Amino acid sequence: MARELQGRKVAILAADGVERVELVMPRGALYGAGAQSDVISLHPGEIQARQFDLISAGTLAVDRVVTDAKVDDYDALFIPGGTVNPDNMRINQAAVKFVKDFVATGKPVAAICHGPWMLVEADVVRGRRLTSWPSVRTDLRNAGAKVVDEEVCIDGQFTTSRSPADLPAFCAAIVEQFAKARQRVPG
Repeated sequence: MARELQGRKVAILAADGVERVELVMPRGALYGAGAQSDVISLHPGEIQARQFDLISAGTLAVDRVVTDAKVDDYDALFIPGGTVNPDNMRINQAAVKFVKDFVATGKPVAAICHGPWMLVEADVVRGRRLTSWPSVRTDLRNAGAKVVDEEVCIDGQFTTSRSPADLPAFCAAIVEQFAKARQRVPG
């Protein structure tokens, strides 16, 4: 297996209500390509994962609380979906600031399903070409994004995807996009 992300560190911003497969499958792809990752959340301990938003899917360990996370510690940002996950995060000022500050660095950002809601809340989608779960698309349009219906959409530093059905293509795309970015200097 290729190690194109060896030495890279990815921030995974997630909260209670995250769609388990949308976090675990991309994280596995990143790990398989050599990346390290931290689940960054609103509180320490564990977050509640879901399947199809309605079914409990266990818990996932939190590596760092967003108020303690530093953008400079990461090479890329990944925001999984689940309806409740970004809805919880977008009312948290520290989480929104983390996304806004991350985008300002020019480093790669990926979001799937309802994850692009965080990009809307951070006010970073104007003029960008993005995709998402269908119910998020009106919010993207209203925030100035050009919305497309594609399994994976890449526009500059952004890689977005629609749903769990698109995970195979999305996982391949984020590994490729994260590998192209300039690596941070660990310190």
